[in-house]
Amino acid sequence: MDDRFERVIRQKLRKAGKQFEEAKRAYAEGRDDPEGDAAAAARFGLPTDGDGRARIVCRRHAERRTVPVDAEGRPTCFESGHPDCEGCAEDVRDGVVETW
Repeated sequence: MDDRFERVIRQKLRKAGKQFEEAKRAYAEGRDDPEGDAAAAARFGLPTDGDGRARIVCRRHAERRTVPVDAEGRPTCFESGHPDCEGCAEDVRDGVVETW
């Protein structure tokens, strides 16, 4: 097979795999928080707004955000594989994430 053709096929397969993982994560988040009340934020001891969303400072974009947190301590803006997002989720679970 031509090297360029193989590279294109690999890129498309990787992209499809990422889309599948995103869809799977979105489904799991909907299942973990079906009411959309973001009760997990309280479970991790995070300050919340009036709707129960966690008030955190995003490492990746360096901005204040109010976001729901799932049962595994991941904010909804979490992107698997991104070092800042992975670190943020670890900090949420450890209770040391920067908040406001």
